[in-house]
Amino acid sequence: MKYYLTTIPFLFTVLFVSAQEQLLTKEEAIDLTLENNLGIQVARNTQRIDANNANILNSGYLPSVTAIAGGTIDKQNTEGTLGDGNTRTADGVETRRYNASVNVNYTLFDGLGRHYNYKSFKERSQQSELEVQQSIETTILQLFTVYYEVARLTENTENLSQALEISKERLKRAEYQFEYGQNTGLDVLNAEVDINTDSINLLNSRQQLRNTMRDLNLILNRELSVTFIADTTVNFVPGLEMENMHNEAKLNNIRLRIAEKQLSINNYNFKSAKSAYLPTIGLTGTYGWNESNNNSPLAFVVQNTATGVTGGVNLTWNLFDGGRSITNIKNSKINYETQELLQKQIDLEVERDIRNAWDSYTNALYVLEVQEKNLQTNLDNFNRTDERYKLGQITSIEFRQAQLNLLNAELAQSQAKYSAKLAELQMLQVSGQLLNVDF
Repeated sequence: MKYYLTTIPFLFTVLFVSAQEQLLTKEEAIDLTLENNLGIQVARNTQRIDANNANILNSGYLPSVTAIAGGTIDKQNTEGTLGDGNTRTADGVETRRYNASVNVNYTLFDGLGRHYNYKSFKERSQQSELEVQQSIETTILQLFTVYYEVARLTENTENLSQALEISKERLKRAEYQFEYGQNTGLDVLNAEVDINTDSINLLNSRQQLRNTMRDLNLILNRELSVTFIADTTVNFVPGLEMENMHNEAKLNNIRLRIAEKQLSINNYNFKSAKSAYLPTIGLTGTYGWNESNNNSPLAFVVQNTATGVTGGVNLTWNLFDGGRSITNIKNSKINYETQELLQKQIDLEVERDIRNAWDSYTNALYVLEVQEKNLQTNLDNFNRTDERYKLGQITSIEFRQAQLNLLNAELAQSQAKYSAKLAELQMLQVSGQLLNVDF
């Protein structure tokens, strides 16, 4: 049996699997992840809260309006002396009082505290959007780490299955040769042992494949028992250059952008804290209605009703609050300086990460090239060994060694292919380009 390396996409394995298994393309996997992944949903909910906080309704720029209403009933026994000296009494005198008002309070100036707080909320909302993007990038990278592991195990399973078929064919040949006295029973026993070994390897590979499919279903947030076929084709992004990746990382790296937003937030918090040194000026206004009813014969006025508008301006200046404001300002300044230090540290870390990612990527591509050449060499060697084995020119041990060399080369080439793709994705993530390329 001659063994050929095929360039036909591995998707033809679809023909040999259950009809219930459907091809899960990379695009479908991304769509399912963006729609269903729980971590991304949590990040989006957090962003919604931060967007609400950055709304004008939470800014302090709008006035507060309150309505107040009340009523009281008072019963008393009264006694009074008139001008002529006569005394009059009244039992169970009832007095009713009613009031209602609408109050408006508006802060004209608060030392610019609300101005900087509002800007801080806006920055936090934008930072939260970046955190959603960071969650998506992290999840997409996790998705393809598992997706390509499914693809690798799929290829490995097929290669192990082909190795088992080769071993079965070899056993048949050994049995025929033994039957016609062309070899000893040792070749038959060796072939049977190799079949058992290949069967165990295939069984383990299938189990790993099922486990990894469940890992992928967990990321997709769907039924864990769903089976599918992964696309084993790998396309690399053309034209990547170190200098461009380095520049993109400085502009678009998500960690850098989040840190920049945090620095702005800390700056606004520091300015807001300093507003405690300035006075607060506010306006107040009230429209009120009051009514009082008194059925006492001693009362001068039986019923009194009043309505009116009241307005005022107030100024509050916290001259000294025990030092709490001073301490808060000092701490806010320290927080800003700390964030500046963290910013510098993140700059260095991103610089290191992009250089490491580029080196890993170029090294992985070189390893893939070497493994592809090694696979072709082992394939040629196996085909020649297979022909010589059929002619009886080599032993079954030599044939088995050539078979194992080919299998190991196939597994190594598959591993190198997906390792190179993951190295590329990691580099794209560091440079902030992960979501801008085709997978």
